[in-house]
Amino acid sequence: MKLATLRTGTSTTAARIEEADGEAVEVSAADVGVLLAQSDWHQIAAAAAGTRHSLDQVDYAPLVPKPGKVVCVGQNYRAHIEEQGAAMPQFPTLFAKYTSALTGARDEVVLPAVSDAVDWEVELAVIIGWPAYRVGEDEAMKAVAGYAVLNDVSMRDWQFRTSQFLQGKTFDKATALGPWLVTRDDSDVDESGMDLSCEINGEVVQRGNTSNMVFGVAQIVSYISQFTTLRPGDVIATGTPGGSGHFIEPKRYLKDGDLLVTKVAGLGECRNLFRRESP
Repeated sequence: MKLATLRTGTSTTAARIEEADGEAVEVSAADVGVLLAQSDWHQIAAAAAGTRHSLDQVDYAPLVPKPGKVVCVGQNYRAHIEEQGAAMPQFPTLFAKYTSALTGARDEVVLPAVSDAVDWEVELAVIIGWPAYRVGEDEAMKAVAGYAVLNDVSMRDWQFRTSQFLQGKTFDKATALGPWLVTRDDSDVDESGMDLSCEINGEVVQRGNTSNMVFGVAQIVSYISQFTTLRPGDVIATGTPGGSGHFIEPKRYLKDGDLLVTKVAGLGECRNLFRRESP
């Protein structure tokens, strides 16, 4: 099953995506986060028979507009670690984003006037569907509702000002999340390995597979749950493969007018046009 949050005028609604019919069916919840807060969310969404919208005309809000937590894993793909010349980590490298960093799968993204080094990072996002606190790896997947596409757009000149990444990772409305949540039981999900790619104006700049992750989803969920309770609607960004612009020579960053297309096999794609901030 595929679920999205759609903008409808001045409000939003959760919706079930029916790709075969080219339609989105409204679900009785304000957004996917509100839906997931209900323990029987899967049944509610599957039975929904609300207003239908053509997928050609829907306006995607961030998949979970107000997650309690957005936890990100850095340096989690072997190829990405190797291109930096770094050692393989013993534990997951974690940082956070504020919810204000999230934007929709088709939204324009502003290239901020204060940064000249805006970079791309395609990632698999894990969406939590049930509470998890101090769970083992063998139990961790029971907390996962499913997956989505995320681009951890990074302002590298801010990120590397200090040893802490936060300021370069959470610029307002820069992190695309969507277009929809694909539940673990959907036939499009292959948890043994999903291909990821990122394109700029049709040129593939990143390509990888989740099987290249140092820490898998169960390990990440279990690890985070040891120090904080993961709750329905929380988002985990699991890291990026090699190919980000900052780590190639010559370095390359996003420019005004660039169209960034972020894909994860079976999960759809985010398509975001980047525009330089007006004075």
